[in-house]
Amino acid sequence: MNSSKSPGLAGFGVLKNTTCHTEKKISVFFSIIFMTVGILSNSLAIVILMKAYQRFRQKSKASFLLLASGLVVTDLFGHLINGAIAVFVYASDKDWIRFNQSNILCSVFGICMVFFGLCPLFLGSVMAVERCIGVTKPIFHSTKMTSRHVKMMLTMVCLFAVLIALLPILRFRAYQIQASRTWCFYKTEHVEDWEDRFYLLLFSCLGFLALAISFLCNAVTGITLLRVKFKSQQRQGRSHHFEMIIQLLAIMCVSCICWSPFLVAMARIGLREGRSEDTCETLLFALRMATWNQILDPWVYILLRKAVLRNLYKITSGCCGVHVINLHMWELSSIKNSLKVAAISESPGSSKQINLQPLSSMGQ
Repeated sequence: MNSSKSPGLAGFGVLKNTTCHTEKKISVFFSIIFMTVGILSNSLAIVILMKAYQRFRQKSKASFLLLASGLVVTDLFGHLINGAIAVFVYASDKDWIRFNQSNILCSVFGICMVFFGLCPLFLGSVMAVERCIGVTKPIFHSTKMTSRHVKMMLTMVCLFAVLIALLPILRFRAYQIQASRTWCFYKTEHVEDWEDRFYLLLFSCLGFLALAISFLCNAVTGITLLRVKFKSQQRQGRSHHFEMIIQLLAIMCVSCICWSPFLVAMARIGLREGRSEDTCETLLFALRMATWNQILDPWVYILLRKAVLRNLYKITSGCCGVHVINLHMWELSSIKNSLKVAAISESPGSSKQINLQPLSSMGQ
């Protein structure tokens, strides 16, 4: 079937003379396992985050929990949609010519791959920026970072990711079936046109930019918290900051480890001419590494919670026999007590009560 005479069969030329093969039974099995584990993990994380959001709906942690919920929901739909398409492709013996005559499925697959790849990276960087503002500018954060503003930010991030994903379609550039015949993405075979290079470089640059922003903001947040901890003996209202920064650092590390191979591979293909012999295997390995990001993200919120960290500290201190930090600090610095202290100190009647007490004692 000659793909050059039929625009609806764009990308079918790569189906010929390909040297990248995958075992059907093993691939289908692992695809189903990854999709199931990802859906269950993200669903559990969503339940935990939504319960926490209901508890802290009007408090400083609400905006972070709302962004985190958006990230986990995005990962959930990424597993659900991309996983379902991948399983269908494997189950159909990767016969794209039979079920993709008009190239609609490949276009949908490519759009979803780009969107669900960039959107979690963008949300991770937005979460890092939000926490940096919350620690360095708490007054501005409490007045400007409301739930309505956070929802607007979530919408803008999603719309921007959708725009990047639809850019080739708007420019009448079809997504291409990759050499492994298991997924669709930008053109990675014999890239010669500047526009095809632009899409690859745009994807990799946006991904690296999101990781760089996350690293910078998390570094500023961590340094600020450590300075406050060492300068002040009062730890009220700080444990929830440390809990969130630990989660952000974990998300950043997971994203860097999982996404760096794929982003580097896209950048290399966009910058060089031709292709190396191991491009297909390298891309397939990098893609599977990136898939692990959506599986590991929810476990950051499941495992790195204050209650779990407290129990881990008890176990670690019991095994090592060293008490580096007073465990009672967790109770003193809980969000509930810190908000009570903040409410008392910020209420206008508190200063009057404090000033009136000496006067009443003098009068007596």
